[in-house]
Amino acid sequence: MQQPRRLVRALQQNIAEVVVGKEDVIELALIALLCKGHVLIEDVPGVGKTTLASALAKSLDCSFKRIQFTPDVTPSDVTGFSVVNFKSGELEFKPGAVMSQIVLADEINRTSPKTQSSLLEVMEEYQVTVDGVTHPLPKPFLVLATQNPVEFVGTYPLPEAQMDRFFMRISIGYPSIEDEMDILERYSAPTTPLSTLQPICTAADILAMQAAVTEIYCSREVRGYVANITAATRRHPALQLGVSTRGAIALIKAAQACALLAGRDFILPEDVQRMALAVLCHRVMLSPEARMKAVTADRVINGILESTQVPVRVP
Repeated sequence: MQQPRRLVRALQQNIAEVVVGKEDVIELALIALLCKGHVLIEDVPGVGKTTLASALAKSLDCSFKRIQFTPDVTPSDVTGFSVVNFKSGELEFKPGAVMSQIVLADEINRTSPKTQSSLLEVMEEYQVTVDGVTHPLPKPFLVLATQNPVEFVGTYPLPEAQMDRFFMRISIGYPSIEDEMDILERYSAPTTPLSTLQPICTAADILAMQAAVTEIYCSREVRGYVANITAATRRHPALQLGVSTRGAIALIKAAQACALLAGRDFILPEDVQRMALAVLCHRVMLSPEARMKAVTADRVINGILESTQVPVRVP
């Protein structure tokens, strides 16, 4: 258990050289990596969404590709396509940008819904099917997607099915004055921190850490606690769409990774509470009445956590 914790701490410190003052955000992104989950980084332009994704990718000794999503990007650009080999007369598969271990889907909500949908199979089944032939993706595989808020010009809202495939959604936010001064100093130097970043761990290290997460024990009481939370979202009057079973599974996995980083081999309810907002908020849909009253998903989930009975006995 100590080895995964040491590697995660080393990754945190490495990324913190580039993303200043956002230790909690970095930790959430690494928890998603440990859980084989994809990350949606949503925030206003210019706060470091792409920088965070690039720093995480450069900290891992894995293959990396970036897709800059624009309205003219097609599904075949993402997944790949087949062409005829005129020498053999057979179809040959030309891999798309998604055939990599780490994929940065930059500004994913600036491309059309048709192109967005090309990632559905990729993110859920870790494979690509082109012309009836299935091609497995390399391991480990992680999609880091960035998007601007949907109210911004030129964006296409992600469909609910795709939002549910993101393990968690995180927001970076503006830095404090002290942190921004530190950022200005680092990025006014001749070389930027991102250009000098070196890998910290290999693909084999990541796979070992992902296996360690699955060994964290989850008691029946904690499973019941998570089930009660997700069931409450499905009957809450402010929500038009509650959390799916996929979301409940993701919350358990996130709590396992949280317990691992805390040095425990079992989950506490506090682990579930800590991960709930990042894992659940993007999976629910507010009702029109709630949106008119300026109710937020964070507020609803926090209210459900406060009203759900916490198990007393946890092995």
